Amino acid sequence: MRIAGGDKAGGILIAALTERWMSSLDYRGAFFDRTVDPADAAFQGPAIFLFWHEYIPILFYLRGYCDITMLLSRHHDAEWLAMAARHMGFETVRGSTTRGGATALMQLMERGRVMNLALTPDGPLGPRRHLAMGAVYLASRIQIPLVPIGLGYDRPYRLSTWDRFAVPRPWSRTRGIVAPRIRVPEGLDRAGLEVYRGYVERVLNQVTDHAERWAASGRRHHGECVIRRQGSARRGITAVHSGPRWADEGLPDAA
Repeated sequence: MRIAGGDKAGGILIAALTERWMSSLDYRGAFFDRTVDPADAAFQGPAIFLFWHEYIPILFYLRGYCDITMLLSRHHDAEWLAMAARHMGFETVRGSTTRGGATALMQLMERGRVMNLALTPDGPLGPRRHLAMGAVYLASRIQIPLVPIGLGYDRPYRLSTWDRFAVPRPWSRTRGIVAPRIRVPEGLDRAGLEVYRGYVERVLNQVTDHAERWAASGRRHHGECVIRRQGSARRGITAVHSGPRWADEGLPDAA
């Protein structure tokens, strides 16, 4: 597809603004398993990373150049975001896993055999924090695990959009809770896929709620580590551990 000059310039502008704004934040995370981090020297992939649409800028800023393909909508407004993503070190697939997205799903299946994937499973139009079936179907078909990532800012500004898009205050706290891999069995029928869809949604909402409470509290977290941005080349381990890895009350049981 030919990229108009205005779209290219808009993408570069978004990338520059993201870098300037997000670079002021304090990033800390907690992992059940550090090998799910694509910037870690011990990473074992590929994986499908899931996070809610309202927190796109966090991973957009932190994990470029990690062999990740992002799924973005076909709306014209998303063209700037697609150009920005490429500028920030991501590959992109345009479409949706649920709304006329057969072509997008085929492209994701092909990419997922050799690259990581990043999906916002409530996008592009919601409902907010409701996980669409596409991510679970994709994980079952190509047999790579899902990794839910819960994210949160300290008292962000909220836009009046369907996802209540979160805009962090400069120099504020940003926190992430990364769940362990979830493997979806192959060959599930619709009922079986729905069991996993509901389970993954519960996990993603749980770790998101936990990350938001952590960001708001200002407290230290058992097993927390500083998260550093991945640059234009791999640098091995990019987080400094400050204690044992995260052990909390656990994750919800599958239905």
